[in-house]
Amino acid sequence: MYINFWYPMSSTAELTDQPLKVRALGQDFVVFRDTQGKAHCLANTCTHRGGSLALGKIKGDCIQCPYHGWQFDGEGHCTRIPSLGSKANIPGRTRIDAYPVDERYGVVFAFLGDLPEAERPPILAVKEWEQTGWRTTLQHFQINGYYERSIENGVDPAHNEYVHDTHGFSGEREDIYNVGDMRVEDGGIWGKGFWHTFQAPPLQGDLKKFRPGEGTLEAGTGYHGTNHVWTYIHPGPNFFIHQYLYERPIDEKTTHLYLVCARNFSLEEKTDAYVIERNQYVANQDIKIIENLRPAITPDKNTKEFMVPSDSVILEYRAKQKEWAAKGWKIDMEEVERTASRVAYAIPCPARRQTKGWVLDPIPMADVSKQAEAAGDLKAVSG
Repeated sequence: MYINFWYPMSSTAELTDQPLKVRALGQDFVVFRDTQGKAHCLANTCTHRGGSLALGKIKGDCIQCPYHGWQFDGEGHCTRIPSLGSKANIPGRTRIDAYPVDERYGVVFAFLGDLPEAERPPILAVKEWEQTGWRTTLQHFQINGYYERSIENGVDPAHNEYVHDTHGFSGEREDIYNVGDMRVEDGGIWGKGFWHTFQAPPLQGDLKKFRPGEGTLEAGTGYHGTNHVWTYIHPGPNFFIHQYLYERPIDEKTTHLYLVCARNFSLEEKTDAYVIERNQYVANQDIKIIENLRPAITPDKNTKEFMVPSDSVILEYRAKQKEWAAKGWKIDMEEVERTASRVAYAIPCPARRQTKGWVLDPIPMADVSKQAEAAGDLKAVSG
């Protein structure tokens, strides 16, 4: 798991007038709204005696610890220590990590890392959001699987034929099944994707009117950063479904996914429920596969899985992961687990680059030299 990316912490609807405890990257956070309705995300551990801030109360623009009443504002500064009296001079070292927040597409994102604003990867943009001729839905769900396995599933063109009965022929049409040439789409320094044309069965249910028989389906997909995926599905002329998946690794065994789906057909609100139901139907097919993969966590070396040409974007994704690890962004989960009962860690926030003397230890990062060596192995295999 990696710091320095935007992670979906909740939906807009989930964040009400109560603090919300959210787990990401194996750590706990508190997400809350101030009096102006602005969302904030802080490390969940109080710097006094380790209280869980999410169990406390929102007091004005601050979150109040349930243990001794210490209050912290949205920037992580401690604003009140009741035991010292109302006129106390509060030491700066009492502050906790506060993370940049961007609320869009019905999702509350937090940048979990310490990069300055100019160096941060952007959030994968939903280009169709609030555009004329498009309608969007949002749904979210949890899986018992590792997020990298889910991302790789999203950029795997070959699985559709066998996993999704609505996308392929379950291997029964060998005369027409072929992944064929994938047209690579460069996503810049943060990602890569591809487009692919294949034969698909008739559409089902309310969508059948758009293509009642077998036909050509044009689809594109790609990764953006460590945890975002875009998927464009064009089942027919001027009939488009564009999906954006944002994933939050809770830990190495569990992931929460937020799916924004844009469509340019059936724009009435009454169709939303059907679109959501169909999306979940397809997602459940993926979930069944992902939750039963072995090993559950992506192998460190490609030699532990036999890869084929249709896996090219997966290999690109793995190479990028190693590149980000070499930058020092990968969390050393083994060390975190080894010391979890004795040390309260925090994902370092941007303010740590300006000030020193923090109470909570920054989360340990994986050894850069070992990751660089692994990156060389991946490059050799994928090249």
